[in-house]
Amino acid sequence: MRRGKEPSTGRQVVMGAALLVSDVVVIAGLLFGHGITGWSDDGSNALEAQMFAWRTTWYLAGGAVLTGGGLLAFRWRIPSAVQIIVLGIGALKFHALAVAH
Repeated sequence: MRRGKEPSTGRQVVMGAALLVSDVVVIAGLLFGHGITGWSDDGSNALEAQMFAWRTTWYLAGGAVLTGGGLLAFRWRIPSAVQIIVLGIGALKFHALAVAH
């Protein structure tokens, strides 16, 4: 059996953990931004918050496809799965926020 040119599992786990932390920080920052955008006592910013949530949905979904697909093309399966799952869940969360208004 030949040894392939795939990265080691240890490197993939470390890269997946680093990407997980950075993805969670980005999604938390975007959630904070959504909260600030929609914050007002009279609800006058509801449309702006909805548009922010729609844009963020597309950004996160596109990021999941581009980064997850790119890592998968380089045979980094674990970080690819982390990117697709975490950014995909973030996109679904913002989609729910956009539809709820």
